[in-house]
Amino acid sequence: MLDTHCRKYIQPSIKFGAYIAMKMGLSANNVTIIAMILGVLSGVLTYFGMEVLGVSLLWFSGYLDAVDGTIARETKSSSPFGTVMDITFDRIVEGAIIIGVAHRFPQFSFQSLLLAISIIISMTIFLTTGSLAENKGEKSFHYQAGLAERSEGFIMLTLIMVLGDRAGIVINIFTGIVLFTAYQRFIEAKKILK
Repeated sequence: MLDTHCRKYIQPSIKFGAYIAMKMGLSANNVTIIAMILGVLSGVLTYFGMEVLGVSLLWFSGYLDAVDGTIARETKSSSPFGTVMDITFDRIVEGAIIIGVAHRFPQFSFQSLLLAISIIISMTIFLTTGSLAENKGEKSFHYQAGLAERSEGFIMLTLIMVLGDRAGIVINIFTGIVLFTAYQRFIEAKKILK
């Protein structure tokens, strides 16, 4: 939701980051890899109780995740494999944080598993619909907006990381939001894939 409606407001800072990365000789795929590494490190830092640094790396990783797409569009280097990398690495980052939280706070292991499964369900609908629907947007595939997009996910993951042993309710809320998003995407898929 935030990604879809607020992108135009933050796009100038994303474009600036793309300009800096291109000046450094980084390709879109290079930035995608760097974003994934920083995101995974945020999960590792969470496991070791360094939440503030972990959250900072998570958000910088997310910023770079937006920068890579801008680089690809600016340099006309978008590729199907770049899309695969981007979507896959996003899930790796989410998984790293979920694992970091689940290992640090074993009382949330089952809730973390439910969150991971809800993300799998939502992303299955998203990816299947994206591959079957006609693309009319600027992304390299049909993009289904929903209540829980990348920014909402980062907000919820941040709360989970910062709240630590009090994060159970946030994990449950996030799971509910992701499942609602899956429902939204499923209903939209039924309408557009006739």
